[in-house]
Amino acid sequence: MDIVKTVIALIPIIWLVISLGVFHVRGDVACAVGLIVTIVLSIFGFNFSFINSITAGMDGIMMAIWPIIYVIISALFIYNISKKSGGLDTIMSMLTSITKDMRILVLILAWGLGGFLEAVAGFGTSVAIPASILIILGMNPIKAAVVCLIANTAPTAFGAVGLPITTLAKVTGLETTQLSYFVAIQLFFLIVIIPFVLVMLTSGKGLKSFKGNGVLFSTFMAGFTFAVPQIFITKYMGPELPSIVGAIICILSLVFITRLYANKRQETPVQPNIEAGTKTTGDKIKAWIPFILVFVLIIFTSSLFPSIKGALASVKTSFHFYNGIGAKPVDIDWLSSPGTLILLSSFIGGAIQGLSLKEMVLVLFDTIKQLTKTIVTVCAIVGLSKVMGYSGMITIIAISLVKLTGPFYPVISPIIGVLGIFITGSDTSANVLFGALQVQAAQALSVNTYWLAAANMAGATAGKMISPQSIAIATGATKLEGKEGVLLKKALPYCAVYTLALCVIVFVLGKILYML
Repeated sequence: MDIVKTVIALIPIIWLVISLGVFHVRGDVACAVGLIVTIVLSIFGFNFSFINSITAGMDGIMMAIWPIIYVIISALFIYNISKKSGGLDTIMSMLTSITKDMRILVLILAWGLGGFLEAVAGFGTSVAIPASILIILGMNPIKAAVVCLIANTAPTAFGAVGLPITTLAKVTGLETTQLSYFVAIQLFFLIVIIPFVLVMLTSGKGLKSFKGNGVLFSTFMAGFTFAVPQIFITKYMGPELPSIVGAIICILSLVFITRLYANKRQETPVQPNIEAGTKTTGDKIKAWIPFILVFVLIIFTSSLFPSIKGALASVKTSFHFYNGIGAKPVDIDWLSSPGTLILLSSFIGGAIQGLSLKEMVLVLFDTIKQLTKTIVTVCAIVGLSKVMGYSGMITIIAISLVKLTGPFYPVISPIIGVLGIFITGSDTSANVLFGALQVQAAQALSVNTYWLAAANMAGATAGKMISPQSIAIATGATKLEGKEGVLLKKALPYCAVYTLALCVIVFVLGKILYML
């Protein structure tokens, strides 16, 4: 184990944690400095050439712009369009007609809707949209951001129509369905538990948070109805549908249960600033049109319809910035990107709701202006991750952990996934970075390769809530730019407990199932 190189490779990560979590440095500044530091360290500590380090950084920045930032802008744009047209007021009225209990609304929006958005789109939509709606409903912006960050964990394993799992299968050479099933098994307990955490965080009353009309039962069902379908679907169908089906069943179950208790007294009322008024069925449908279009377009252009997906994916531009060892082209998928689908839905939906093209373009420019600091943050952190990946810094950290832990490596295998997503902000990228390493470690230790590969994916779901990229998305959507450190500090304890629980699950359940 090369101790010196390991320490050097850890410096960018240590800098991000300290600058954001301890000194509360603004996210765009901390990540920009981190990128510069990483470039310098890669050159002098890993003999990475100046040209390669710069082009690797540019490679990451381009990847940040497309599709990540593109999707963030589009997600916030559809929200702003709905707000401008008045459709959002109607949606809020409909939601609060189901319940005014913020605890139930958090389960429906942050957990159910957020899980669905993660499943069909990914790339930050599951944090940006629910957090924005919760704020409109009266929740404190910081609490809304933290709630959505915690909710956007377990569902991410099967996000973007199973992309992280299918990518992991490709880089490891493992069979997709079996790998999906093992991930679902490892995450089952956590999926059931997370809704309880969300309700307690929302109410702030500890175990008393579940007092009231069916809140305890609703909380249990929110996790149970999400987790159980994932087990069966991954077992027999694969990674594309588990979170989509789980989220839909979860939302329908919550609405049904809430209706059963509708005639009883509710706690924690929400008092949104929404004008009362009678809305026709047409008005209600019109209010939801942009989001209905997102659902329809994303479903019909997903892997579920390969011919359509293939035709759209063929319209792309590929080019290289970085040309060193392991170089991969930067692909711009003009038509199949979730950002394009959301943007198109926004313009069509806004037109149906009565907005002119000029009004919508002005809203788009205002949205981009609103996200300036977020754009810098995301570009810097993805650039940093690319420099670390191409220069070998990430590999040396992972190899050192394997050598340091030996036969106890399975216990900390999820932490590798946490590390990967903290650096990259993406479950898919974390699997690309460390998936093969997990399989190599499993082979060296003579344990089940599927189990440790799945642990990498499960670990990535834990780190999702504290990755600088996720936090940047949350601050951008909730207008909390400059508060990245506050969010990191609040989310970090939850991430630590989640990761610890996952390490125990992977090791103990692995022994029980004879995987280790």
